Amino acid sequence: MTAETTLIRVAVAVPLDEGFDYLWTGAGEPPAAGCRVRVPFGRSERVGIVLEHPATTALPRAKLRACEDALDTAPAIATELLDLLRFAADYYHHPIGEVVRHALPGLLRAGEALTAPREQGWRLTPLGRAQMHAPRAPRGVRQAAVLRELASESALGARELARRGAPPALLRRLAVRGWVEPCELAESPRVPSTQPRPTELKLTPDQAAALAAIEAVGDGFAAFLLHGVTGSGKTEVFLRLIAKLLDRDRQTLLLVPEIGLTPQLVGRLRERFGDALVVLHSALTPRERTAAWQKARAGEAMLVVGTRSAVFAPLPRAGLVIVDEEHDTSYKQQDGFRYSARDLAVVRARRLGIRVVLASATPSLESLQNAQSGRYRLLTLPQRIGAAGPPSFRIIDLTKHATRQGLSTPLLASIDEHLEHGNQVLLFLNRRGFAPALFCPNCQTAEECDRCDARMTVHARTGTLLCHHCGRERPLRWACPNCGTERIGVGAGTERVTDTLRSLYPDRRIERLDRDVTARRGALATVLENVARGDTQILVGTQMLTKGHDFPRVTLVGVLNADQGLFGTDFRSLERLAQTIVQVAGRAGRRDQPGEVVIQTSFPEHPLLRSLLVEDYTAYASLALEERRRAGWPPFSHLAVWRAEATQRPRIFEFLEKLRHYAASRRAAVEILGPAPAAMERSRGRYRAQVLFQSRERNALHALVAATLEALRGWREARRVRWSIDIDPAEI
Repeated sequence: MTAETTLIRVAVAVPLDEGFDYLWTGAGEPPAAGCRVRVPFGRSERVGIVLEHPATTALPRAKLRACEDALDTAPAIATELLDLLRFAADYYHHPIGEVVRHALPGLLRAGEALTAPREQGWRLTPLGRAQMHAPRAPRGVRQAAVLRELASESALGARELARRGAPPALLRRLAVRGWVEPCELAESPRVPSTQPRPTELKLTPDQAAALAAIEAVGDGFAAFLLHGVTGSGKTEVFLRLIAKLLDRDRQTLLLVPEIGLTPQLVGRLRERFGDALVVLHSALTPRERTAAWQKARAGEAMLVVGTRSAVFAPLPRAGLVIVDEEHDTSYKQQDGFRYSARDLAVVRARRLGIRVVLASATPSLESLQNAQSGRYRLLTLPQRIGAAGPPSFRIIDLTKHATRQGLSTPLLASIDEHLEHGNQVLLFLNRRGFAPALFCPNCQTAEECDRCDARMTVHARTGTLLCHHCGRERPLRWACPNCGTERIGVGAGTERVTDTLRSLYPDRRIERLDRDVTARRGALATVLENVARGDTQILVGTQMLTKGHDFPRVTLVGVLNADQGLFGTDFRSLERLAQTIVQVAGRAGRRDQPGEVVIQTSFPEHPLLRSLLVEDYTAYASLALEERRRAGWPPFSHLAVWRAEATQRPRIFEFLEKLRHYAASRRAAVEILGPAPAAMERSRGRYRAQVLFQSRERNALHALVAATLEALRGWREARRVRWSIDIDPAEI
């Protein structure tokens, strides 16, 4: 094939496995792998990424379409990152085009210029300079001031001039007179940050040992699991590592579960590293996200902090990857491209030949097993910083104590005691709203969602009934539509608990922290500031309270209902509950005052609760790992879940039964379970079911998944349902 008709294989964001072959007919050499091109696709055009220059193609030459429009002269996606994306597409069995799109901001996927345009500025013209020395100088005070400002500089940016009192309209008037002219500002070279860093805290012996162990490895791949109890100073270890990499002109990628819920961490990083930091997360505007990505790609951002998708950030000077709160389920994408950012962070660090640190007070059982097997090196911070030490635990048996909207008499007594000493109280209930059900005592019925197998939650403040699964909303009517009897809200959510506390403590400031509150812009920051200043005495919240917040004056933490996760259908239910309890308990007694944790339950003798009460998370994790080993669940086996949904229930079981029969006929070393309905079979008006593949041999599992994928694409049944494949699922 001639140079004029070189083949290029392009990844286009469509749900098809392979790239698409085109004939390069543009001017010059074909674009390199990782460059963006605009290609004809169907009846329109798409922006795609060049994957490779194949020597041959399976298509007849007459069917190949031409591509002549390259958007980049240098790759938008570096070779190492493109290789990672191809690995991820293979491992998670997901179309390469949809995988590659995760590596670029939306504006770049739409074809915007790869590099940020230089800032527009203004400079003095020779006529303007002469005007300053003319016998009749400009009469306008502001005009004369602008000319003086520009005379002392070669050029100034429009934003800087506006800050100095020269609005765009004034500059345009001066341009009409010929005294100033627009220009592009020269790109300033990147220089290491010279801003003074805050005084570093003195490290504890455990912190110093952990830091020394990580630094001792030097260059090259190494994986560490930093298991530090809450309040042990894991963040300070991160800061020291980042600072040392910054001194060596190397970049650090720091992944966090949810940036919006950890403003204290981001603030601390900005204070320490200033302009060296950029943040990548979904709450940014498209322009902000693109600008941050461009700084990372140019090597100007030496610290990239982001949520799940930031694992695909460009890192030309990569030196270190940190995954904070590595156990958090938000690192696993739950729809579309179902990847684990934590796992890909380790893979990327290995491919880059750099160190990776996974950190948590409650490490996942998978990471603990990797540490036991020698894949990761375990580092521990077993002691809290400060004189308080670990909090004390107390279990309240709800079968023996009266409650008022979820608040037992002993818990209220503890709240009184801690408030009298001038301390703060944090109450955890992972159920928002006023009440989880609206019940008619006469009809014996509860109001159900008509799209989901779920009850509508009462939100009394807004006067609505809301389904927390599909978002269906109805007006709240207390009268039963069937018999007219006044209905009652059964159970308690954060809204109801807060109202009850306000009636019990009218002189105290009580706030709540949940998705309903933080939906209002700026509400999260306001709530956290009020707690930090001590203005709020009692804070009621959901799982958002576990996200690494530091509340120095909180000495009492109450877990209002520990039973929600004790009997879940997922084999990870107890692990998740243990992590939640330990994380929220870690908010108590963070400084010099001892903390107390009160856990309300109707099952006080449950082994999980007894283990946490008598020992700690490490003891629980050891028992849980042994149970997993005996049962053959991960991390001692590997899983893939096939999910299907449709508006008609028989269709999903017809599809999944055929899938099960096909997979069983392959006689692989894989156990096939199901099909079975999902835990909530109907959601958003669609029925859902699944089939589980389980194997102790990872290669056997993936081979069977690949073979099944190849077969089912020709099935009529597959076209009548929505189906997906989830490798290493976080939930089943």
